[in-house]
This record gives sequence, C-alpha cells and structure tokens, in this order.
Amino acid sequence: MDRSSHHRPRRIVPFVAVAAAAALTLAGCSSGSGGKKSEDGADASSTGKASTPRMTVALVTHQAPGDTFWDIVRKGAEAAAAKDNVKLIYSADPNAGNQANLVQNAIDQKVDGIAITLAKPDALKSVIGKATKAGIPVVGINSGLSDWKDLGLLEFFGQDESVAGEAFGKKLNEVGAKNTVCVIHEQGNVGLTQRCDGLKKTFEGKTQILNVNGVDMPSVKSTITAKLKQDSAIDYVATLGAPFAPTAVQSVGDAGSKAKVATFDLNKDLTKAIQAGDIEFAVDQQPYLQGYLAIDGLWLYENNGNYSGGGEQPVLTGPAFVDKSNVDAVSEYAAKGTR
Repeated sequence: MDRSSHHRPRRIVPFVAVAAAAALTLAGCSSGSGGKKSEDGADASSTGKASTPRMTVALVTHQAPGDTFWDIVRKGAEAAAAKDNVKLIYSADPNAGNQANLVQNAIDQKVDGIAITLAKPDALKSVIGKATKAGIPVVGINSGLSDWKDLGLLEFFGQDESVAGEAFGKKLNEVGAKNTVCVIHEQGNVGLTQRCDGLKKTFEGKTQILNVNGVDMPSVKSTITAKLKQDSAIDYVATLGAPFAPTAVQSVGDAGSKAKVATFDLNKDLTKAIQAGDIEFAVDQQPYLQGYLAIDGLWLYENNGNYSGGGEQPVLTGPAFVDKSNVDAVSEYAAKGTR
C-alpha cells in the first residue's frame, strides 16, 4: 500500500497498542483545575496530558440514532483526545452518502486526521481518496477490516467480524442450539453480514436470516415476534447489536416462544440482563478501546511517525464472550459506560 501521499511521510515504527486498563487510567486523570472542560468538552486537566501541539481530529461513524454502542466508542475517543491534546469533532449518519458528506466536511475544515467506520466502504472510497490527496491521514475503526488497506487507510482498530461470527456459531453448538435466527438490523452493512455468514459457517444447526429496520424499534419487535410465531422451532435469536437484544427478549415473550437470546456487543443494560438470565451471552469487541486507539494512533503518527500493526496488520479488539461466568467482572466497567 502506497502511503507516500500522506502529509508527513515517515519511516514505519510499529508500536504495541496500549492496554485497555491503561486507557481507562488515563481517562481518569485530573488536576487542581476542578474538572474544567475545554472548548470541545474534553477534560482540560493537565495531569497526564500531552504537551504536543494542538491537533484536530474528526471521528465519523455510521451511528444510528439511539444506538448506545457508539456512545462507548465516543467515550474512548474523548479520553484519548483529552490525554493527547486533541480537539475531537464527532459526527455520524447511518446513511452512507450522508456519512461521506460528513467526511468531506472534515476535509473542508482541514483537520489533522480522520477516523472512520467503513460499514459501506464503496460509498466512502471517493471521499477517502480526497482526504488522502489533501494530506490528511485516515484510520479505520469497527467496520471495514476487509477493505481498509485497499482504501489506503493507515491503520484499523476493531474485530474480524467473520471470526466473531464463527466463534458465535461454535458457542451456539456448545449450548445445544438447533435452529437460530440471525437478525440484521441494517441491510447492506458488510460487518453485520459477515457476522451472520460466520455464524452460519460454524453453526451445525439451521440458520435463518431476518432483516429488520433497526431505526424503528417497534418494527424490530413486531418483525421478530412474527418470525417466532411463524417458526416455533427457533430456539435461539442472535441479535447483532446490544440495543436489539432486550427487544428480542420482549418478542420471545409476545410470541409465546421458548427461544433464548444472545447478542453481539455489550452495554451496561446488557450486563444486567446477562446477570438476570434474560440474555445468554454477548460478544464484546471493546468499543471503548476502538475509539481510544484510533485517536491515539493518529496522534502517534503525527508526533512520532508510528503505524499501529506496522501499517499492514489490523489491531484486533475482540471478540471475547461475556456470560454468567464472567459478567460480574465486566459489569463495573459497563456501569461507567466504558464496556
């Protein structure tokens, strides 16, 4: 991959990604400023804060309204921004065309770096090329592991969705599932498709795919309910995002089904649901870490010429399973909104 077009060509110096524990420690740094906030809302305390020149970084995601997963990503990004003396500009739109426009806005503002999700990479190819031409380094997070290098991004932070799906399918085998419906809440999102495809690849039972309108939760509920009434043999519902799992639990009740619910992704409500036995397990891809490392990675590139993963390998933040056996250890972090 040719990176000679980026504004500060440097020798490649791989670095080891910081641990999640270190990220959380730095996020909690404070000083005698009494928690004073900077102009962009970040903690302006000086303890643990970089003395490097002020940078402006845009984080542009495909977050849909109400999707709490991205609140965790953003918290991680804000923690790194506070530490690294970075002004963070966050924007999001689930529509790929609108997301591309947001990236263009960041280019027009002449930001020093862009972190972007690639849920629909083809729609973002052109604008990423414009950012590269403008000398703005771009890193990928969360979605787009199969495409980030082809699109000329510096780094990628996230999980391999195919691997995560395969692990989910194996977990279903372990718990004795026979008939699973995989609920896709955003059609065309390559990461979600890869999750279901991976699940189907390793799951030894029957896999059904159900598309729902993820921006309309009542519709999600009614669609899952109808599917469960239609096929009473379904014994597991696999949702692909934390906010959809509790809705699936409601659908199971409404349909009079005996199906169990498991999900990808995690938040504080999900940890409580796992503790209560309403949700069987969740796949955690550590979104806080994704946001943190993306901003920190751009800062390291700007100030020390580093490429995470040597510029050729992604930094994987998941998958890891959370179930009743380990949920108590995770819950304290989820309560803080960082898991």
